[in-house]
Amino acid sequence: MSGGVEWALHCCTLLSRVTEPVPAARLAEYHDVSPSYLAKQLQLLSRAGLVRSAQGNAGGYTLTREPSRITVLDVVEAIDGPLPAFRCGEVRQRGPMATPAEKCTEPCPIARVMDTADRAWRESLRSVTLADLVADADRQITPADAERAVTWLTQAGLRTR
Repeated sequence: MSGGVEWALHCCTLLSRVTEPVPAARLAEYHDVSPSYLAKQLQLLSRAGLVRSAQGNAGGYTLTREPSRITVLDVVEAIDGPLPAFRCGEVRQRGPMATPAEKCTEPCPIARVMDTADRAWRESLRSVTLADLVADADRQITPADAERAVTWLTQAGLRTR
């Protein structure tokens, strides 16, 4: 999984707390990450329909739907794509003891276990929403820390939820 997934999830949880568009540069500053790198992740989120961008002085990014309707898997697939992490290369068909392709009518045990793990991983991520992540974060940070983040955002002229 790429590092972009982590940045995208952090941005989405932040966007779930505000009602006005947040400029990409402000998100990058908040997370102390390169604006160009973060812009790429935001573009991928936009292409997937998870965020929308508004142009102009009041422009920036907003979520396209409620945080309870965006799953972690939605964000992962927006950034890294929907393909499984493991792709069988049919190693068993190589080398001096290669199994002929016509005898490989079923996936090998390695491909099966990796497919099962991938499906379980995706199902787990599908069961967690951005709202769940925010609620969990709110249990782990102090109210003062949460208020500081809100203050930082509102100093930029943004309204919070």
